[in-house]
Amino acid sequence: MSSTPLLLEIKDLHVHFAVYGGRLKVLDGVNFVMQSGERVGLVGEAGCGKTTTMKAILQVLPTPPAVIPCGEIYFKGRDLLKMNPNQLQQIRGRGISMIFQDPTAALNPVFTVGQQLKAVIKHSAVRGRPLSADEVHQRAIQSLQEVALADPERLLKSYPIQLSGGMRQRVCIGMALATNPELLIADEPGTSLDVTIQDQVLRLLHRLVKEKNTSVILITHTLGIVREMTDRVYVMYAGNIVEVAPTAGLFSRPMHPYTIGLMQAVPRLTGGGVSDGIPGRIPNYLQPPTGCRFHPRCPHVMDICRQEKPASYQVDDDHYVACFLYRGEEGKGS
Repeated sequence: MSSTPLLLEIKDLHVHFAVYGGRLKVLDGVNFVMQSGERVGLVGEAGCGKTTTMKAILQVLPTPPAVIPCGEIYFKGRDLLKMNPNQLQQIRGRGISMIFQDPTAALNPVFTVGQQLKAVIKHSAVRGRPLSADEVHQRAIQSLQEVALADPERLLKSYPIQLSGGMRQRVCIGMALATNPELLIADEPGTSLDVTIQDQVLRLLHRLVKEKNTSVILITHTLGIVREMTDRVYVMYAGNIVEVAPTAGLFSRPMHPYTIGLMQAVPRLTGGGVSDGIPGRIPNYLQPPTGCRFHPRCPHVMDICRQEKPASYQVDDDHYVACFLYRGEEGKGS
């Protein structure tokens, strides 16, 4: 890691959900660091805890049933978990913005696009000079123009249901970036779109992030997107970070058995048959496996894997793996 100041740091974060029958222990000690100006990918199969981790940062998990029994989340040195609602409201939007998976759910159907976008812009200016109605309107127009939406005047008067899925997602991107946040969390921003629109939206997001010099956490299960759009990658499995590496290093030398399985499961244009994938499925969070949570699916499982949770071993510069296979390699590349 360089000497650039940390923008975000998550320490030993646990998140449980109280349900009938007990507690779902979804996050099991997540650690995550990010520097200003970084573009970081968070990957893993559906249900591994990616979105839960990011919602915990913004404190938008439903409580109940969500419970955070322990952990720390620092944004620019301040612990978000110790902030009151007013302090958190100051962070949301201007400090951290999030693009949610489903733009239909993210936009309120009973308000126009203009009403919702202008409310976000007004919120971002609360501490600064109050904006006039004309200034707010012009900023709203500019936000829609930045995301390549034609006829912004008409769109401001439209309701979300009157827009296509791709247009709604662009509105969400424009809304998230309208406040010029220091950190943008993009949660599967193209997941509900067809592949051509998804490509347009991701390229647009990539361009805007570079132009505005915004730090980004990109949540996805699509490894090709991560390879193209990020500097560093966190691989998550069942509520644990199992591997962290610079993007190029992860793709050239994946080391955790789960990461290797993910890479092998990616279809190749050159053919070569269908991958066997990773046997089994994500564990039951009511009764998660002891030790390493991946051990029931791991081809290299050892007795210690069933008994102890592995530490994160450094195996190369900025490359860390939470696997007992690499105990003896710690520090070799540093």
